[in-house]
Amino acid sequence: MQWTLVIPLKPLARAKSRLADTAADGVRPGLALAFAQDTVAAALACPAVSDVAVVTDDTLAGRELAELGARIVPDAPGSGLNAALAHGASVVRQGRPRAPVAALNADLPALRPAELAVVLGAAAQFPRAFLADAAGSGTTLLAAGPGAELRPEFGVDSRARHRASGAAELGPGEVNSVRQDVDTGSDLRAALALGVGPYTAAVSAGLLIPGS
Repeated sequence: MQWTLVIPLKPLARAKSRLADTAADGVRPGLALAFAQDTVAAALACPAVSDVAVVTDDTLAGRELAELGARIVPDAPGSGLNAALAHGASVVRQGRPRAPVAALNADLPALRPAELAVVLGAAAQFPRAFLADAAGSGTTLLAAGPGAELRPEFGVDSRARHRASGAAELGPGEVNSVRQDVDTGSDLRAALALGVGPYTAAVSAGLLIPGS
């Protein structure tokens, strides 16, 4: 099964406010973009992924991620993360009504293509399925197979909400790179320990990471 990934990205100027203890206001937009670049590059290198659609209204991010090979979908609803994801999935399926789609966080800078393939392979066994984040309360990936609606419930306690929505919780083996999103300095330290991609490595060099 070949998946289309839908990746949401808010305007860079408003991204990653919880990294204030790690990166100054002028650094965080570049860090958020680097996370997205490494995420998109790894996703496009995954053998289970046919294409990537990034939902964003940020001009710089759209240009940089398009250069990597992503399709850029304007955030027409402009009403939050879940609306953006539902819109992105709808746009993808306008041309391919039964395409399997998966929502993926844009802040997975340590993402490994092989580990993403393992998660998507597991997701293919269910109409809808999700992967919890490293913290245990959130979600980094929500998948909907052919004929199933995505029905995203991202946000606070999304793991519980996705489970309550009927999505199967995935528990494949060592897929830490798909679970490790980055919201805080501690998260960034964990991602760096896993090994981040070149964009994040370049931007994070010289940052004082809490606890490092």
